[in-house]
Amino acid sequence: MQRTLLGLALLACIPAAFATPAPGDDIDRLVDQAMARYDLPGMAVGVIQDGRVVHIATRGQLAVDAPDTVDADTLFKIASNTKAMTAAVLARLVQAGKLRWDDPVIKHLPQFAMHDPWVTQNMQVRDLLIHNSGLGLGAGDLMLWPEPNQFDRADIIAGLAHLKPVTSFRAGYAYDNLLYVVAGEVAAAAAGKPFNQLLRQEVFAPLGMDGCQAGDWSPTQVGNVAQPHYRTARGNVLGRVDGEWEADFPSMAAGGVRCSVNDMLRWSQALLDAGNAPGWLDARQRRALWTAHMPMPISQRLRDWDNTHFLAYGYGWRLSDMDGQWKVAHTGTLSGMYSSLALLPDRRNGAVILINGEGEAARTTLMQALLKRWTAPAAGLDVNHYADRLDAERGAQVAAGRVRPDTSAARPVPPAQVAAQGLYRDPWFGQVSLCPAGDTLQWAAARSPRMLATVKQLGGRLLLDWHHLGEDADAWLQLDGQGGAATMQLSAIDPDIDFSYDYPDLRFERVADCPSVR
Repeated sequence: MQRTLLGLALLACIPAAFATPAPGDDIDRLVDQAMARYDLPGMAVGVIQDGRVVHIATRGQLAVDAPDTVDADTLFKIASNTKAMTAAVLARLVQAGKLRWDDPVIKHLPQFAMHDPWVTQNMQVRDLLIHNSGLGLGAGDLMLWPEPNQFDRADIIAGLAHLKPVTSFRAGYAYDNLLYVVAGEVAAAAAGKPFNQLLRQEVFAPLGMDGCQAGDWSPTQVGNVAQPHYRTARGNVLGRVDGEWEADFPSMAAGGVRCSVNDMLRWSQALLDAGNAPGWLDARQRRALWTAHMPMPISQRLRDWDNTHFLAYGYGWRLSDMDGQWKVAHTGTLSGMYSSLALLPDRRNGAVILINGEGEAARTTLMQALLKRWTAPAAGLDVNHYADRLDAERGAQVAAGRVRPDTSAARPVPPAQVAAQGLYRDPWFGQVSLCPAGDTLQWAAARSPRMLATVKQLGGRLLLDWHHLGEDADAWLQLDGQGGAATMQLSAIDPDIDFSYDYPDLRFERVADCPSVR
């Protein structure tokens, strides 16, 4: 479905300094470029100009080889774009006097503990949202995914005490997810209601986001739900398909919401113009969400593409300048789905992209092309232009040797060649087994069933070849010591591995022999 909702009369009202061409065909051209360049299974795109929805473009299917097509009400995983909604829930509670941004976390969650007792005592509610904890990038994320697993919110909170910091508290920025889970539990404790209920009460209902789903819900009853896909040599293949019932997602506050492009456009309009949601958030709390609370490093790409001089994290948002204009944005990545939302608040413009496939490059290039229509219209830069630049970056990485080494020659290692077999335990991740399975050696996580791998050997090194994860997640396996003193560590094979495969924070110690096979 494609809609153009802006007429010539509205264009005449746009200030001359911000005037841009009517969107329709131009946006469709960019969307079609992204679909073709990256062979996406499905996508929904919405564009806001001068505070009004001016175009919606949808393409593809809910699932490959299925007849149902994506439309403006199709639900997608928005992943980390949930974080801004979590921040909004907290802002509503601050506005209602139920908590303060500078409240100690332990005031609301006495069981909360970080590795350092001083940090435990001094971490405030605001700190949960701005990635300044001192933990490493993505620390503890293996308690969140791959999904499904057997970690609940209590496990996640308890696990924080075992994650060692890599910098001082509040010394710098490192993206995390676990503390957003804590933020959701702080909100629930302060309000006396489950977090999924708070999301509906404080965000979905007052803003008319009627399609959004969180907590326990039935995809079968709701219908029109996009399914995740992964890219293989055979093309797009389905990932984990929704069941009849989706249980409450433990990391919901960090990335567990599903919404349609229509819902996300309503969300964007409420943020761009307080008049679209009278009384929902006062001016003070709106400023708090989009205040620069934590400086972020500026990548060379941002400097080259957008002439960026400023980058910081607000409450659930990334704040920056793009070609001299204020930009507020975030992305989301989760289990075969990608999202992107970007706003230019001073112009009341913005765009939303939802993809149900491997869409990292697609969302980057398409959002860039959409925003450049406003920030640098004379340049006429499109998706293919930015895709070519990404390809050039990749070529430079290859030339520099920063690529995944070829492991195709790896072969299963005979169990007899590995003496340090047994059961191992990590303080926060729990137990794993390194035990024979027929004529192979397998690595299996007790609480994360998708983390099952065959142990292989390549050039004198051991590696884990995952059964249910992409090869990008494969890991080197290092065993040290013998008997009860044996230890195990994992490290990434691919230098560009998703940071949520948090191998560096795992420290396994051998605790028992493998179970006897009878």
